[in-house]
Amino acid sequence: MAEKHDIHAVEAALAKAELMAALSDATRSKLAKQGQPIVVESGKLLFAKGDKGDALYVLLEGEIEVRTSTEAGKDVRIASLKPYALIGEMAVLDGGVRSADIAAIRKSRLLRIGRDQAIAALESEPKALLKLIAELSKRLRHADAALEDAHTLDLGGRLALRLLEEAGDGPTVTLTQTEIARRIGASREKVNRKLHEWVDEGWINMGRAGIKLVARDKLKALIQESRAT
Repeated sequence: MAEKHDIHAVEAALAKAELMAALSDATRSKLAKQGQPIVVESGKLLFAKGDKGDALYVLLEGEIEVRTSTEAGKDVRIASLKPYALIGEMAVLDGGVRSADIAAIRKSRLLRIGRDQAIAALESEPKALLKLIAELSKRLRHADAALEDAHTLDLGGRLALRLLEEAGDGPTVTLTQTEIARRIGASREKVNRKLHEWVDEGWINMGRAGIKLVARDKLKALIQESRAT
């Protein structure tokens, strides 16, 4: 159970989650009280592919990575999730096992909501169920687009897309080159060479604070060119 002094903060966080925002205040308050707050340290698994899907999670703080492994044992990154994403909702709907590994990219705080409690909330408020279906559809479209980009974009296109997505509205990407390389399926050496090419072009700057995007328009144009070829 969540600690009493945490309830108000948890309720406020749930209101920011897309699905939870569709619930009534009373239902969110009930879930906040029923939920179990947990912390996952950086690099540790929240759950693994094949685990029983007995709960969904709301990411309150930190960052979570969705990934799977090849037959050769190589990790393949599917997506990264930031506050206030829902995690594990597919298993809540079908009662099946987990379809991917979920790991913390950095120390993360989550609220665990048992499947029975989540189903009860959705059954009592159909609008939230429709929101969940819409969210799953959006993720499926995003996964389809990511799969297409992985097959159609060259190294420069994939790297530019990753930098823009990781930066978001901010000016800087703080990921290491090793992590960037892993996320786009390339070697660190190739990523390093491409980044230095862009430094010479004046598109980015690199320093201790990370990779600063100077010419976003150039990176966006590169992506379009890569898709067109």
